[in-house]
Amino acid sequence: MIDFLNSTSVAPEFVGADKAGDTIGLCIPSVDPQLLEKMHVKKKYTVLGIISDRSGGGPQLFSLDEGIKSTNTECVDVEWTNDTKGGGGQGCMIVIGGYDPSDVRQAIKVMFKNLHHFFGDVYNNDAGHVELQYTARAAGVLTEGLGAEEGKAFGILNGCPAAIGVVMADTALKTAGVKPISFGTPSHNGSPSNEACLTICGDSGAVRQAVIAGRERGIELLGQMGDKPVNDFPSYIH
Repeated sequence: MIDFLNSTSVAPEFVGADKAGDTIGLCIPSVDPQLLEKMHVKKKYTVLGIISDRSGGGPQLFSLDEGIKSTNTECVDVEWTNDTKGGGGQGCMIVIGGYDPSDVRQAIKVMFKNLHHFFGDVYNNDAGHVELQYTARAAGVLTEGLGAEEGKAFGILNGCPAAIGVVMADTALKTAGVKPISFGTPSHNGSPSNEACLTICGDSGAVRQAVIAGRERGIELLGQMGDKPVNDFPSYIH
């Protein structure tokens, strides 16, 4: 991660950037009220934080959720992009609001601190990808962006090509007593992509078990299409 927060040679709005997902974090310490209105922000925040990336989405949301938990900030909006630098999935833009620039900057710094951790269960080969995410306690970013229940265990199972994601979802739901929250397919996602994505909640142990079962099946199937899928960082879901 590049961190110029304490540098005097750059504008204070730049908080950090990381090659993981081509992610950038920015802070607007005194946002123009006219821009706030056009962005459909309901509360009159004085400070905005913006996280934007080319690929991933899930790792950035789960990482920033940790930042929201530890600061006096709120998630304002999550927007999905059909991007992934030519791949089959999505990127995203996340907007958070607050009233103290130090709070917003800190939330973004916590996001970067956790980013590699949450990229640990993203597996890729030339044919596609499998992504898993898990948290024992969802907060504002995940409730706003993915419909998670506040304070509940929450998980994501995502597969590309989409057929793999469908099988992963079926495997997860048959493995443990979890509650499905949403299921997105190529024409029924926030932004069209060649993915199928299940989000679940429930008892923390059951959610973890369901995610692990889906991961095993997804990696096995994606491996049938090419090389063994690999992750760039250590897996965190055990």
